[in-house]
Amino acid sequence: MEVIAVANQKGGSGKTTTSINLSTYLALRGKHTLLIDLDPQGAATTGLGIDKWSLKKTIYNTLIGDLSLVEVTLPTKIGGLDLVPTNIDLSGAEIELVSQLGRETILKHKIEKLRDYDFVIIDTPPSLGILTLNSLVACSTLLIPIQTEYFALEGMSQLIKVVNMVGERLGNKMKRRYLLTMYDSRTKLSKEVAEQVKEHFKEDVFKAVIPRNVKLAEAPSYGIPIYLYDPHSSGAVAYEQLASEVIGDE
Repeated sequence: MEVIAVANQKGGSGKTTTSINLSTYLALRGKHTLLIDLDPQGAATTGLGIDKWSLKKTIYNTLIGDLSLVEVTLPTKIGGLDLVPTNIDLSGAEIELVSQLGRETILKHKIEKLRDYDFVIIDTPPSLGILTLNSLVACSTLLIPIQTEYFALEGMSQLIKVVNMVGERLGNKMKRRYLLTMYDSRTKLSKEVAEQVKEHFKEDVFKAVIPRNVKLAEAPSYGIPIYLYDPHSSGAVAYEQLASEVIGDE
């Protein structure tokens, strides 16, 4: 079982879009996949058509209470893809977890009890708090989406510092991969930022590049991934390629 945390404390990087659509295409490739929505905003939950306001059990009840991940898991419209949903209740977890012993490893221990999944994808909040730290401790791979815009690498040093700390102090030296998002081939800026990222992170950058695509932006408002909204769009093709790379077919 591979656990992939999708993280970047800089908002608007395509983190949730990547979590939803990578999970979808992994499932479509026959990989039993679980998406954990660890962002209190619940964008991944609503993006998969779940009414977060009507939920009785969420990831909050797993982190703070005694429920297992299986007990809060819901099926989705994609066969082979399950979701651990969230809602605004999770925002209180940051405070409640402070006093708990081993608070950084709670999610890791919950995930280790799972038996039926090939991939677990974690959509993290746009911050470097205790929730994101839990995902970094739990993951085997850290996927960092980087938008090809001004200040793309701003704040990256802070994230890398936390990742290094997790490796040194908490013993999880995860693999790091970088994904270029919101790429616009018509602009010189996108091309320059893409080259800068590839030069800096080299072979750790995915070959798949996620374009700036209207269909990708529209799909979540209908509560479906891009595969169900427009499977032939450039965004869909890019995420399908990403899933192939993650699986190792490319």
